[in-house]
Amino acid sequence: MSVREKAATKALLEANDLQVVFKPQSKHPIVALHGLNLSVASGSVTGLVGPDGAGKTTCLRLAAGLLVPQAGAITVFGHDVVREAEKIRPRIGYMPQQFGLYEDLSVQENLDLYADLHDVPMAGRDDQFARLLEMTDLGKFTARRSGQLSGGMKQKLGLACCLVKIPELLILDEPTVGVDPVSRRDIWRIVYQLVQEEGLGVLVSTAYLDEAERCNNVVVMHNGVKLAEGTPASFYERVQGRVYTISPTPNQSVRHLHGEILQRSDIVDASIQSGTVRAVFSSDSGFVEETGGKERRELEGAVTPVAPRFEDAFVDMLQQDGAAVEKLSLDGMQRTQHGVEQGIEERQAAIDVSGLLKTFGAFTAVHDISFSVQRGEIFGLLGANGAGKTTTFRMLCGLLKASGGSIHVAGNNMRKAPSKARSRIGYMAQKFSLYQQFTVSQNLRFYGKAYGLKRDALTRRLDWALTEFDMEDRKDVVTQSLPAGFKQRLAMAAAMLHEPEILFLDEPTSGADPLARREFWARINKFSQEGVTVVVTTHFMEEAEYCDHLLIMAQGQQLAAGTPAQIRQHAVTEAKPNPTIEDAFIMLADG
Repeated sequence: MSVREKAATKALLEANDLQVVFKPQSKHPIVALHGLNLSVASGSVTGLVGPDGAGKTTCLRLAAGLLVPQAGAITVFGHDVVREAEKIRPRIGYMPQQFGLYEDLSVQENLDLYADLHDVPMAGRDDQFARLLEMTDLGKFTARRSGQLSGGMKQKLGLACCLVKIPELLILDEPTVGVDPVSRRDIWRIVYQLVQEEGLGVLVSTAYLDEAERCNNVVVMHNGVKLAEGTPASFYERVQGRVYTISPTPNQSVRHLHGEILQRSDIVDASIQSGTVRAVFSSDSGFVEETGGKERRELEGAVTPVAPRFEDAFVDMLQQDGAAVEKLSLDGMQRTQHGVEQGIEERQAAIDVSGLLKTFGAFTAVHDISFSVQRGEIFGLLGANGAGKTTTFRMLCGLLKASGGSIHVAGNNMRKAPSKARSRIGYMAQKFSLYQQFTVSQNLRFYGKAYGLKRDALTRRLDWALTEFDMEDRKDVVTQSLPAGFKQRLAMAAAMLHEPEILFLDEPTSGADPLARREFWARINKFSQEGVTVVVTTHFMEEAEYCDHLLIMAQGQQLAAGTPAQIRQHAVTEAKPNPTIEDAFIMLADG
């Protein structure tokens, strides 16, 4: 019997009562894992999901033999990962969040290097490389430097490098973060092709709850503890009969309806989906009990019960465990006159772009892009990795000079006088531009002064930021020790300190957990209601539903533009009359 056939008769990985504590001797030890039990079988995919700090990455690093637990035991292929790591590592593939590609080497040279590191026999390399290049669709790019690849292509190359020697256990730490939907689909296709053809086992953490639906088994973690485990469908029962879609009235925007529903005390979760609000009500809600009662009449739009999904149960479970989605009050909201006070008329476009062009030598990154964004709108720039949206975004912010066309931002010509607009815009980069050794207060003070705030104005805005973003109790915490969700809050607070009328957000929720993304978009919705214009790039297609208008790009050109409803129309079929934005994106990208 072969090693692989033997592995198929038992679990590949067994973890029992794992305990990991970081800084155990300090005043504030961090319990990363507590009493974790876990099993991964061959021929299946086990997914780890949970908010930031749940312990997912710690668990994966233990499985890869990169960490040692303080208590408990973990075995892989029957070998103890602490005492017999050398017997395990040749048989596993591990892809961390930041995979070590050599950006100055070509695609082929990276594959060659990892084949050397894994002692892949020369005789079988050509066939294996050909197979991997076909799987990842990188065959046409073997001579291209990996540093010149798009984000999605880099992730697929990283996965290919992990697979130059087919492992028996594949460990993936959020392999699709920052990757467009088409590349995400490709990565999962590759994973399941190998599971079916090779029978390997996969342990994967993911920030996308729709990806959890693809797993054979799901483990929900929070604060280092396993809350639940089972097939995705096994979680549905806990929210059965509590999930509804609610349609806005003809005179109501779906974002306004979403904001209203979030304020209800009986709401567990609410998100925008295909032009409606998908709501999960608490088990004691009068809405659920009284189908025609007062609670139902408070909502004027059509209310329809729908089948639950894993995401509904996930949020409900974390609410029960104390990881509640923050509900931001819109009551008594001061509608600041962003832009009006500074000379922009109410009906004038905050951003106007015509015939935008950007070339890098002989390469055209952006060609003939035109659009406008009205004051107070949320405008989404979407596209596959390498589509040109980040280049467009940087030109809008004045960080990159356009080669042609016209750009007016806050009434200023960005090609002639970009500096005039900079005091009126806020910018939040994907890689948050925070000083990691500064405290929260020090970061805010630094950015406030950089934006020209002084004395009383600076003090007032610092107090506002700490209160608005609920960071008062963390103001003296060093930034590098903050959870990812709080770093995201701090980055947005810094961008909003000088009360900009236009806010640019470059993939602001990349890598954020589902609860942090919900809280983030509740804040964006609030700022938009206050009159701030928002331009955002994102790979989370469900987030596109929060936008008033969208522009989808491909190869530097406009592929489609319109409201979310107009974009979804591109994917309407008899079999799928109510498609999502992701359905439309994939259809347009494949078309």
